[in-house]
Amino acid sequence: IHHYMSDPEVRRLAWQSRLDHPAWRAAPNAGHRALVDLERRGTLLAVVTQNIDGLHQQAGHAPDRVIEVHGTMREVMCMNCEWGGPMTAVLDRVRAGEQDPPCERCGGILKSATISFGQSLDPEMIERAMRAAALADLLLVIGTSLQVYPIASAVPIAKAAGARIVIVTAEPTPFDDIADAVLRDPIGEILPALCAQRG
Repeated sequence: IHHYMSDPEVRRLAWQSRLDHPAWRAAPNAGHRALVDLERRGTLLAVVTQNIDGLHQQAGHAPDRVIEVHGTMREVMCMNCEWGGPMTAVLDRVRAGEQDPPCERCGGILKSATISFGQSLDPEMIERAMRAAALADLLLVIGTSLQVYPIASAVPIAKAAGARIVIVTAEPTPFDDIADAVLRDPIGEILPALCAQRG
C-alpha cells in the first residue's frame, strides 16, 4: 500500500492491469453453484471467502451471506474520504484516458476495495467470520491452505464450538488432524456431491 499511495507510476500500472484482469472473464463453477443450493435450502449460514473476485455473488448468493475478508475487486474506494463505488465506472474513466483517476468527490487516491499488503483487515469482517465459525455445526473449508491468519483460526474456533470440520483442498493443511474428513478431490467435482447429500 505504501508504494501505491506514494508513486503515481505504480498506480498507473495498477489501473492498466485492472483493465484486463482475468477475473473479469471468470465465471462461477459447479462448486460455487453447489454452495448456492445449500443457501436456497436454508442450510448455509455464511460464506467466508479470501477471494476478491465476487464469484459467490455472481453464482447467486445473497450479498449479506458472503463475508469477503480481503475485500472485492468489483468496488473502488477513496483512500481520503472513504467514498466507494463500482469498479466498472472507474475503469471506464481509465479507458477514456485517465491514467490515475482521482476521487470525483475529494480528489483523493482511488484503489480497488481490496486489502493490500500493509493494510489492516476490516475488524467487522473478521468478527462476522469468527461469529459464523462459532455458530456452525458443520464447517466446510474449501480450496485454502489454511496458512493465512486470522481467518485460519476459524477452524479451531468451529471445532471448539462442536462443529464438524470437512476440508476440501488439494494440499495438506495444518488442521487436517482435527478435521472429521479431508477430501483431495477437485472442488468442482466433489462439492456438488457433498452439498447434494441430506442429513
